[in-house]
Amino acid sequence: MQKIGVFVCHCGTNIAATVDVLRVVEAAAKEPGVVHAQDYPYMCSEAGQALIASAIRDKGLTGIVVCSCSPRMHEATFRKCAERAGLNPYMVEIANIREHCSWIHKDMEEATQKAIILARAAIAKVHLNTPLAAGHSQVTKRALVIGGGIAGIQTALDIAEAGYPVDIVEKNPSIGGRMAQLDKTFPTLDCSACILTPKMVEAAAHPNIRIFTYSEVERVTGFVGDFTVDIRKHARSVDMDKCTGCGLCQEKCPSRKTPDEFNRALGTRSAIYTPFAQAIPNVPVIDREHCIKFKTGKCGLCQTVCAAGAIDYTQSDEIVSEKYGAIVVATGFDTIKLDRFGEYAYDQSKDVITSLELERIMNAAGPTGGHLERLSDGRMPREMVFIQCVGSRCSDGRGKSYCSKICCMYTAKHAMLIRDKYPDVNVTVFYIDVRTPGKNFDEFYRRAVEQYGVNYIKGQVGKVAPLPDGRLRVSGSDLIDGKAVEITADMVVLATAIEPDPSARRLASMLTASIDTNDFLTEAHPKLRPVESPTAGVYLSGVSQGPKDIPETVSQAGACAAKVIGLLAKDRLTTNPCTAHSDQLLCNGCSACANVCPYGAISYEQREVNDHGVRGERRIAVVNNALCQGCGACTVTCPSGAMDLQGFSNRQLIAEVDAICR
Repeated sequence: MQKIGVFVCHCGTNIAATVDVLRVVEAAAKEPGVVHAQDYPYMCSEAGQALIASAIRDKGLTGIVVCSCSPRMHEATFRKCAERAGLNPYMVEIANIREHCSWIHKDMEEATQKAIILARAAIAKVHLNTPLAAGHSQVTKRALVIGGGIAGIQTALDIAEAGYPVDIVEKNPSIGGRMAQLDKTFPTLDCSACILTPKMVEAAAHPNIRIFTYSEVERVTGFVGDFTVDIRKHARSVDMDKCTGCGLCQEKCPSRKTPDEFNRALGTRSAIYTPFAQAIPNVPVIDREHCIKFKTGKCGLCQTVCAAGAIDYTQSDEIVSEKYGAIVVATGFDTIKLDRFGEYAYDQSKDVITSLELERIMNAAGPTGGHLERLSDGRMPREMVFIQCVGSRCSDGRGKSYCSKICCMYTAKHAMLIRDKYPDVNVTVFYIDVRTPGKNFDEFYRRAVEQYGVNYIKGQVGKVAPLPDGRLRVSGSDLIDGKAVEITADMVVLATAIEPDPSARRLASMLTASIDTNDFLTEAHPKLRPVESPTAGVYLSGVSQGPKDIPETVSQAGACAAKVIGLLAKDRLTTNPCTAHSDQLLCNGCSACANVCPYGAISYEQREVNDHGVRGERRIAVVNNALCQGCGACTVTCPSGAMDLQGFSNRQLIAEVDAICR
């Protein structure tokens, strides 16, 4: 006979303002098996936990129900409390009467009735709960960071400094990411490369860091503490151990008309190339798609001129398999495509550019040598217009519904840099709202207006039209003055929305990590676990989790590294006992459960089975409890009902439904 205790939390007024807590206590006390019921203003507090522990000991409770907030918040808190009092932690149930009840109802009577029903369902489940024992698994003391931008570099450095080996996997030929493409950074206007390059050099020289560039994650198996990852190292066609980085092969390469990705296709590069001057490793890559040798079998000039003998046309992709205890996703971002925004004439005029393209134009190592000039004719612009929120905060489905967060600040930066270096250039910014959320950001924006004379117009641009003389007519509105505005501009710069790197969705699938509707990886809890994925052992760093600027990215990278270090510092981990198991008498070995298991936790064995006195061998499902995450996909798929989930069995769930419906 179960002896159940029910504890109802007021949560200040979060619950008590909408739910009659005393009525919930009275109703719970009448349920079969309930020997103790009480309320308390803050059940998660030290005093509230002391009440629970005291009741467990004094009344010999065999199970408890806590009616409070979401189990995502405090389930672990109450389980630990029960364990300290001598009760198995898996004899604890949470009835969520805050998020599921008080926060979504305005009528007290309706909310109270629902709270009683939720409490009743949890009590019914506790009756069928059984004590569970957690297992243990070993921890591989090595971390993997996917992405070699500033987020990945900083995360790797912090982990490595703690004494743990780290591998960085970067799909491009060099680490550095988007920050390497920037000219200056806000709000200090210091050189981006001057900040980033020392970090890149430090990462490359660190004894605990191994860098895989021009590589991608091919496959991920395993679980927290023991991931197995296959990394595909794409063939560079250049021997990294022999290459001296002299650059002669790039100078002599006859195929020099390939669009330069690093310069956002504003210039061209050779078929054998190093992305930028400070690239790490400083070893070129042969672009086989554009290389004459690989296309026709002729040429081979780069091999002829290479004194070190580093060119190797026979190289092939290599798969490296490594074990890791933790994985960090730092895949960064890209800007959205503008094919749905024809009104801005991006595809019609070379002088309509994106902000990231402007970064390359203004960079001394960029396609124009750092000189501001029109791409159509090379002349200096006299009138420039910046258009904010292109693709951000869109409600028409063409772009992104979210704010990209960094656009207001980098537009102010661009405007200030242009006005400072070219004071004769008039700069106008069309904006919806100016958002300056960081330290000294608002002062930075006001400097652009007050010190540099940038003209900010609150309003949207309806159309950008190329004129016969090559200039651009910008038609917009001034919402403050309530009038239409028309400006004849030499250049138009679009502050385009940012979105997760295209690899994010594929990686999320491999890692069984959650993503939102915009393909940003979802954190385990937005406030309490902002750098952790819901998948144990997978962590989030930088813009892979959501839009953010460089200071915020570096801060998150440090937080992410701290979580990884905390994991790698443990010799073994406690595993979740709420895993699936198979009834050997019911299982027919059909493989349906294994086909849907996202963790690869189910295999099959030939076992001897005694079926109603008849002995024989049969193929049955076997669950690896270390791999199983208790998602329950197998239990709903199994056609014979052989698969069940410990702690969430079919009997328990049906008991909850019966309690709700009675």
